[in-house]
Amino acid sequence: MIIILLALAIVIDIPKGPKIFGREIKTHLGLDLQGGTELIYQADLSKSENKTKDLSNLINVFRQRIDRLGVAEPTIQQQGSDQILIQLPGIKDINQAIAAIGQTYELVFMTQATDQSSGGVELKDYYDENYSYPGFWQSSDLTGKELIKADVTYENQNQAVGQSQPVVSLSFNNSGKEKFAKLTQDNLKKQIAIVLDNRIVSAPTVQSEITDGKAIITGQKDIKEAKKLADRLNEGMLPIPAKVIGQQNVGATLGAQSVKKSLIAGVIGLILIALFMVIHYKLPGVVAVIALLIYSLLTLALFKIIPVTMTLAGIAGFILSIGMAVDANILIFERTREELRAGKDMVLAIEEGFRRAWSSIRDSNFSTIITCIILFYFGSGIIKGFALTLAIGVLVSMFTAITVSRNFLLLLSKTGLRRYLNV
Repeated sequence: MIIILLALAIVIDIPKGPKIFGREIKTHLGLDLQGGTELIYQADLSKSENKTKDLSNLINVFRQRIDRLGVAEPTIQQQGSDQILIQLPGIKDINQAIAAIGQTYELVFMTQATDQSSGGVELKDYYDENYSYPGFWQSSDLTGKELIKADVTYENQNQAVGQSQPVVSLSFNNSGKEKFAKLTQDNLKKQIAIVLDNRIVSAPTVQSEITDGKAIITGQKDIKEAKKLADRLNEGMLPIPAKVIGQQNVGATLGAQSVKKSLIAGVIGLILIALFMVIHYKLPGVVAVIALLIYSLLTLALFKIIPVTMTLAGIAGFILSIGMAVDANILIFERTREELRAGKDMVLAIEEGFRRAWSSIRDSNFSTIITCIILFYFGSGIIKGFALTLAIGVLVSMFTAITVSRNFLLLLSKTGLRRYLNV
């Protein structure tokens, strides 16, 4: 098993990496390593009745727009009470980024138009980039300002057998109720496009005139799709202006220099650790170094598979976990030494050494993992990267210390090298 895992890790760790299910396995670099664009937006919440909700909606809209740019692992997070920090690794053109994500968004209802000369415009469907609703559309005077809420409910399809399906319910205020009544009256058996951020999120067909300001949208295949539509509609209930108050380009040159220095520091650290282990523990130290190399290959492979966006803080977390991996081996070797001094057989001493060391390794590593969880949950982007790489490294280190080192030592204890295992 160890050999198979090692072989897979080596294949994955190759710089370009293989393709799995059509997805290339590659290293994702953060803004500080590959360069990119950083933007800070300030939202105008002066007219907002629920600032927390409206700012969360704005963040969701920004995230949808950034996804269209194809940015790998962007950072989008609230900063302060009314600001949003956006980091876009690999995006060098600030103006392009601002143009793509910085416009004020609004939910509007549109009807079908005959052609462009009648005021119609072409829109793309939000869920399906293959353009599910072709044709021209024109705006009505009904917008998200008149929408009170969108929610997910269930409608009975067949009351006899109790079948029901998820639907999205809409509620309008008094002004919206009158506009929606006229809209449904004028467009019976026609589609009405619900447009957010210049994209159609839904285009239901009007089945009857609706005068009470309450409507339902059917056709969602499951509760997940219905909730997604309801969330999109709620995002557009109140348009929130946002302006750029800070912007900068982060150069890739600085990132390359940082990576080089980090790699040099990591190599020096590994060499010093290896020398210490070999000098102090002899052959078991060599086993620990081999286990450490396997640990490094496995961890880097996991970083690429997950994938983990590597930042300088993430590299620091990985290097720190290397030290913790060695610490586990030291505990095991010292426990094994105590068993040998007590006169036990080599194989039994190794087994007992691992068993007695496990409780200390488990407690110390799990306390670190708990700390990582807290840092990841409450921390910002950089702190999250540090916490994630450290947690992954600690988990892998427990595997290599308990499984790899143990099996190698037991294997050597059954060979002629047995006499060199006396730690």
